[in-house]
Amino acid sequence: MNTELEDLYQEVILDHNRRPRNFRALNAGQKAEGFNPLCGDRITVYLTIDNGVIADVAFQGSGCAISKASASLMTESVKGKTVAEAQTLFERFQQMITAPAEAPIDNLGKLMVLAGVRQFPVRVKCASLAWHTLRAAVDARGDVVSTE
Repeated sequence: MNTELEDLYQEVILDHNRRPRNFRALNAGQKAEGFNPLCGDRITVYLTIDNGVIADVAFQGSGCAISKASASLMTESVKGKTVAEAQTLFERFQQMITAPAEAPIDNLGKLMVLAGVRQFPVRVKCASLAWHTLRAAVDARGDVVSTE
């Protein structure tokens, strides 16, 4: 990856960390909590599902820039999608961030800015926490999702 592209990716991540999209609680719907004990990231994902479609999704919590940016980008990516489409997107995202650094990247739009975490295995858990928490919210599980 060239330096200009890396700089752009870093700027997008920093922007979503500083000004996260959908950073709020929802009063109705389902929610789940997630925790990354290695980094200390804590997140709650809220969602409203209407006829199998994610009508609204939001998050709150604290964590590192990667964790917060990933949650922000996730909410933008899954809002308006069916639960099945969101599940497929989760699988593609997970594959992207866990693939070897030299592996080609599947086109995931804005989510591609997080492909660089695969070069830092400890950061993969930061990037995937919101996604695992989203799955728990969809399934309406009451347990706290942990990356460990």
